[in-house]
Amino acid sequence: MNHVTWLRSRMPEAPRTLVRHIQTVLEAHVEWESLSRADAFVEASQCLLRRVLAIDPVARASALDLLAADACVTFAFESAADDPAAISARAKIAKGGIAGVAAEYLSAASFSLPGSSA
Repeated sequence: MNHVTWLRSRMPEAPRTLVRHIQTVLEAHVEWESLSRADAFVEASQCLLRRVLAIDPVARASALDLLAADACVTFAFESAADDPAAISARAKIAKGGIAGVAAEYLSAASFSLPGSSA
């Protein structure tokens, strides 16, 4: 079962707009089919997070990408639950990847978040 088919099989169903949005990202990266399901969804979350940070992280237009990025992390760990012994290592890798995406944009940020001193 490919990653999109697995995503569409989740019960209870996620909102259709969210599923379609994630599906579009997965289908745009066919190379992720060679990854484990958990890794593919982490990659998708990082891709979506890059979109959010590249545009405007506080803009309403970024909301669907941000929600989809969050959902991808949830789906990654739902999938990873099939191998409980690997969850800790997988979480460290995912955390590092997501933090790396944030670091890419923080160092070159041309925006400041509410409450920040930048």
